[in-house]
Amino acid sequence: MVTRVPEPATLDPIETASTDELQALQLKRLRATIQHTFRNVEPYRRKCEEKGLSPDDLKTLADLAKFPFTVKDDLRAAYPFGLFAVPEEQVVRIHASSGTTGKPTVVGYTKNDIDNWAEVVARSIRASGGQARDKIHVAYGYGLFTGGLGAHYGAERLGAMVIPMSGGQTPRQVQLIRDFKPDIIMCTPSYMLNIADECERQGFDPADSSLKVGIFGAEPWGEPMRKELETRCGLDAVDIYGLSEVIGPGVANECIETKDGPTIWEDHFYPEIIDPETGRSLPDGEFGELVFTSLTKEALPIIRYRTRDLTRLLPGTARTMRRMEKVTGRSDDMLIIRGVNVYPTQIEERVLQQPGLAPHYQLHICRSGRLDILTINVERRTDATASDVLVIASSLKKVIKDYIGISSEVRVHEPGGLARSEGKAVRVVDERGQ
Repeated sequence: MVTRVPEPATLDPIETASTDELQALQLKRLRATIQHTFRNVEPYRRKCEEKGLSPDDLKTLADLAKFPFTVKDDLRAAYPFGLFAVPEEQVVRIHASSGTTGKPTVVGYTKNDIDNWAEVVARSIRASGGQARDKIHVAYGYGLFTGGLGAHYGAERLGAMVIPMSGGQTPRQVQLIRDFKPDIIMCTPSYMLNIADECERQGFDPADSSLKVGIFGAEPWGEPMRKELETRCGLDAVDIYGLSEVIGPGVANECIETKDGPTIWEDHFYPEIIDPETGRSLPDGEFGELVFTSLTKEALPIIRYRTRDLTRLLPGTARTMRRMEKVTGRSDDMLIIRGVNVYPTQIEERVLQQPGLAPHYQLHICRSGRLDILTINVERRTDATASDVLVIASSLKKVIKDYIGISSEVRVHEPGGLARSEGKAVRVVDERGQ
């Protein structure tokens, strides 16, 4: 695979500019963003003034570490439009999170914001090997979620033909893939597995489809999942990263020629890594929590937003801009089971390494007295016999104990026995607080 490397002439000049040129642009835009926010966003200005800070205190990029963080609760406290930095009549679109853990976080966009968003998503698709002559099947959800419309506008900006399928209706997804013959699909990695399952139910090998590239995001996924997707679906699996508070998809994207972690589009989004416990800034290469400051947003400029995503910053390879290691967990997704810190993706990696297991799983945690009980629900592959199930379960239990340090129960279900998601997969059911 990897036959669709972008031609150097098609890249934006800033993608291959020198580090000095990039940092000069970042500082110019960062100063403007701090000024804009300080002038127009009263809650953030108050935070700065409590620390004795003003925009004049930002003289270098390193000075950004002096400024206060923005967290999700700040957006909820200002619900719905209290952090907007422009009058409402200049806002041309609203997006929002689902609000499953409280009030939704609301983000707004000016016309320039929408244009910049389309540009960074188009750049992301091009970095994935996308071209203007491609057909792009968008299976992210459309609506308040940023995934569908973000992908759609970026694909149109690239000049591609967009198939705006949205999520769900999986049998129809397969029908349109077979009939329209798209070159690229954009969806969550777990939903691509559902599409592959449906292909096989229809007697169609997903590796025989027209799809050459899958641009997958909106949930953490690791190298074992990439191998599963590429082998099973016969495409290049590339990671796109984003979050609605910062803009949506297109904050960073892997380059197809390297597939070594998403390149951050640093001319629009300035990254930092901090210690998630202390908030202290960490140097490139150290593992911690990812923080972003927007450099070009007008309606909702965001300064030092704590993403809760755990990763590290790495030198650029295919581009001048720095890469982030693939996100494999979030600080707020960490489970503490019998005193052991566990991330779902740690278990996912072990599940995908087990012969005979399909790449579908769900963790169920409950409490018996004072003891946490972890049950790992998995599915056997169609080519694994019922007699293999006891061996598979025993093997996975041992691997989890050896590598993660916790005891678990493993239940191996029949193929198709676990519920499927049409968007982000529900990987954890934690009933300990109920």
